[in-house]
Amino acid sequence: MPDDLEIRLLRYFVVVAEELHFSRAAQRLFIAQQALSRDIRRLEDRLGARLFDRTTRRVELTPSGQKLLVRARELISLHDLTVHELRGFAPSMTVDVVGPGLTPALVLAAARRNAPELEFFVRFHTGTEAAVPLLLAERLDVTFGRNPGAAEGLRQRVVRYEPLAVLLPEENPLAELAEIPLQELKGTGLCYRAGNHATPAWDQAILQLLAPWDVDPTLAHPHVQGADELAQHIRDRNSPILTMSTQPPVPGAVLRPVVDPVVLYPWSMIWRADLTHPALDALNAGVDELATDDWLTIPAGAWLPEPEASQAGRVRR
Repeated sequence: MPDDLEIRLLRYFVVVAEELHFSRAAQRLFIAQQALSRDIRRLEDRLGARLFDRTTRRVELTPSGQKLLVRARELISLHDLTVHELRGFAPSMTVDVVGPGLTPALVLAAARRNAPELEFFVRFHTGTEAAVPLLLAERLDVTFGRNPGAAEGLRQRVVRYEPLAVLLPEENPLAELAEIPLQELKGTGLCYRAGNHATPAWDQAILQLLAPWDVDPTLAHPHVQGADELAQHIRDRNSPILTMSTQPPVPGAVLRPVVDPVVLYPWSMIWRADLTHPALDALNAGVDELATDDWLTIPAGAWLPEPEASQAGRVRR
């Protein structure tokens, strides 16, 4: 019917209303920004009301959008409760994937692809230090990050040993190389605290890696997150940024693998030991699908942080 409201469109609207940024909302929803804009226009046409005031600089809710936001949340909540009661399993699963496009997001995408009937709520940027208390308090179901050690009440599995890369300004001379030897980055003003992957556990690993360079962590700037801010950071500082090989594209920058040695970041999936849910099964199946030899092999001479290097039975370079 022409006046019926689609729950999917209401979900999209709520995310845009929360982010007030179409690019971030599209990343959070794992859809193209163009498709999201088109669906919001469909919802506005269906309602006969403008929901957002949009300029090149900002997005704001209109009075109609503010009214709909309250009702949309109520409708989505009632819809989800009804579906879950009839299906007979627990409500949707909340997963922290650290940042859009990174390895955990690839696992989530595989789970959604293989089990489209299940619903996942996604959050970003937690890091294992903050996530473990949330897991134990049942405010979060699954997270990804470095091994948190022997934490009672949790289970985990290694997902990937991800090679690190470096983001370089396009005009940087090193950008002409296909691979960047680690020592070539010494003295370049290398930044390691920019990007959605930059959690406290990441900081600890990279400070181990750069320890021979006598890096003073007190001189590091606050974390920079989001593609727009990352691009601005590269323009402002004109310095290389250490990142993941899954780093999404950044305007004005090129991504190159780090070698000599290959530097690996250990990703684990972590959840409560007593958690049973079809969405957890789907995530584990996604790991099984993606975690091939390329993800779990440690090349000879590769570098891993401690304690993961010892746990993997390898000696760090």
